[in-house]
This record gives sequence, structure tokens and C-alpha cells, in this order.
Amino acid sequence: MKTTLKTDITVDDICKGFVYNQLEGRGLFGLSGKLKIQPEYQRNYIYAEYGKEAAVIESVLKGYPLGLIYFNKVGDDKFEVLDGQQRITSLGRFLTEKFPIMDEDGHEQYFESMAKDRRDKILKTELTIYECEGDESEIKAWFKTINIAGIKLEDQELLNAVYSGPFVTLAKQEFSNSQNSNTQKWSAFISGSATRQDFLERALQWVSKDWVDKNFDPKHTRPIGKYMSSHRYKDNIDELKNYFNRVLDWVCSVFTEEPKSEMRGLEWGRLYEEYHKKSYDAEEVSAEVEKLYGDDCVKDKRGIFEFILGGSKDTKLLEVRFFDDATKKSVYAAQTKKAEAKGKSNCPLCAVGNNANKTKIWKPAEMDADHVAAWSKGGETNIKNCEMLCKPHNKAKGNS
Repeated sequence: MKTTLKTDITVDDICKGFVYNQLEGRGLFGLSGKLKIQPEYQRNYIYAEYGKEAAVIESVLKGYPLGLIYFNKVGDDKFEVLDGQQRITSLGRFLTEKFPIMDEDGHEQYFESMAKDRRDKILKTELTIYECEGDESEIKAWFKTINIAGIKLEDQELLNAVYSGPFVTLAKQEFSNSQNSNTQKWSAFISGSATRQDFLERALQWVSKDWVDKNFDPKHTRPIGKYMSSHRYKDNIDELKNYFNRVLDWVCSVFTEEPKSEMRGLEWGRLYEEYHKKSYDAEEVSAEVEKLYGDDCVKDKRGIFEFILGGSKDTKLLEVRFFDDATKKSVYAAQTKKAEAKGKSNCPLCAVGNNANKTKIWKPAEMDADHVAAWSKGGETNIKNCEMLCKPHNKAKGNS
């Protein structure tokens, strides 16, 4: 890849003709239209979200260097930003009155309200820029090494760079747009934010797993990359949107109450694939959710939803509270005393058997506490419903 150093481009030059799309959070053009600030392989603008945009302006005013900026030359006098788009967008947004900075007295100051000498200092600041020329693979390889201002590129941001094209453009317009009115609904079930590509990544994760399972090896290790590669030049994202909405509509049809905070970030794509063909009574599901939320024995509230979807059988999902040590010691002592008096094992299940352990007195470390009446069948976690079983029998008993 060929590079040429430029040191005579000022902030004023680079921000001439700056256009910012408020809805998509994108700085689109600069250098009087010659510079594309955010080509499709670039991440969305995130400096505002991370509280860094004012720091860019303050650095310029203090005379601190902004670091190297890289342009990709894409034609005669035409460029796109390879590295530096967050800094350039911050400069352009400030010059076009999109945000203020705080002065030394703690007052907000927009660009136009600043003293002329301070405005001139910003405008005349020279930037250190490398113009790069190379083929697509070289440019993408270079981009993948970039770590902008310490904010690491997410995996999905890298995939967007590798597979940039019509499909990624449309997908980002839908799922990476923080102004999309659907993001509030999505946030109830998906962790992260639109600008860091979390919604897009989840949508692609769900649809690609289904798509790869149907068309390729189900054990494919990188289904998102495979899906994006195959769909790179498609001019619609209907399949992606439809599958994403299908999953969330199914979740809302099963769990009809206001979403619980613990629902956020669960593996809804996997749960949809496993359980969407089963029928559920929404009222019964709602009642079960409330019952489990009110049960002090349930330690992991996040497991409630998969527990219900699976027929309320796998109690491991709930991390049901175990008997405390005091209870176990008390029950062990009482069982052992009675067993020794009768000449039988202190494990009730061994005592009724016809084997070598029917008279064995197990040590405390060789036994586990268990519910006499299974918790899943309404048994409480208290001393009246506790018995000590040898580890082999307790393991074999399960929820029976």
C-alpha cells in the first residue's frame, strides 16, 4: 500500500462542506465534498456516546496533537477516511453547532459564540494526514488493525468492514441507527446499543445460524461471516428483518407481561429455535413467572424463562437455593442417631435396599441434602423437608 504524507491540511479545510446525518449518526462529507468521512466499512459515530467529542476540541485549543489521520484515495481528488473519522466528525459537528464545550468558568460555548482568536486557532490547526492507495484487500487489512482512541473495534464492526456493500449499508440503516423507534423495544431483550452494532450482530447471529443449519454444515464455526459473505451484494435485507422480528414477536407472544430486566441479553435466537413449535398458554406462563419471581429459593432469575419454556423441569437453570450447613448438620445427626439405633444405614434409600450399603453409616462429607418432596413439585427448602442421602443415591434421584 502506497502512502503520501500531507501536513498542510487544516481543520477549516477538512470541515468545509461538512454534512452530518443526525438520524444515522454519520459524518458524511468534508473537504468541500471531496472526502467521504464514513465509508460503509467504518463504525458509526460513537464519540458523543463515550463523552469524547468535547475532548477533541479541547485538545485542539490546548495545542495537543490529534494523532495521525489516514485517507484512502479512491479517485482523482477523491478520498475516504480510513482512520480518524471519529475525530473529524467531532470537529465537523462542533463547527456546525451540534454540541458545546465548557469554558474555564463552567459555561457552555458553541463555536460561533467563542472569541475570534479561539475560533481561528481551531480553524487554522494543521492535521497530519497520510494519503493511502491500495486495493480493497489491502485497505480492509489496514482498517482491521485500527484502534481508534483506545476504543477497540467490535467484532461486528470488523465484519462490516470486511463485507461492506449494499447489504451492510441497508442492515446498518435498520439496526445501527440509534434514532430507529424500534430500539427501545429491542433493548428490552438485547444487551448493548445500536451504535456499537449490538442489535445488528444479534440479528445476524439469529438468522445466520438458521440459514447455515439449513444450507451448510450445522457445525459451521463462523455462521455470521458465511451469511454476510453470501449476502454481501444483495439489495434487500428482508430475510434478516423478518427473522429478527419473528423471534422477538414470539418472545412477546409467550411472555406477555412487561419485560423483566433479566430478559435482556438471553439467548432468544436459540430459545426460539428450540421451543417456538410448542404451544403455551400466556396466562399460565405469566402466573408461573410471577410465582418463580416471588420464590426466595430461586437464586437465578434469568433462568426462569428457559425453565418455563422447557416445561418447568430443569431446576439447574434456577440455581435453587440449597439447605444451609446448620440444617444439614442437624438432619445428619438426627438421621444417623436413628439409623444406628436400628442397625441400618443413615441413608434412607440404602436402608431399604438389599445391598452391601444397607447398614453403612455414611460420613457427612459422603452425603448431600435433598428435598423429601421435590422443590419442583412444591416442596419447601426447610428442615422439615430435608433429608440426607448418600451421594450416589442423591445423584440418581434427581427430581423424582
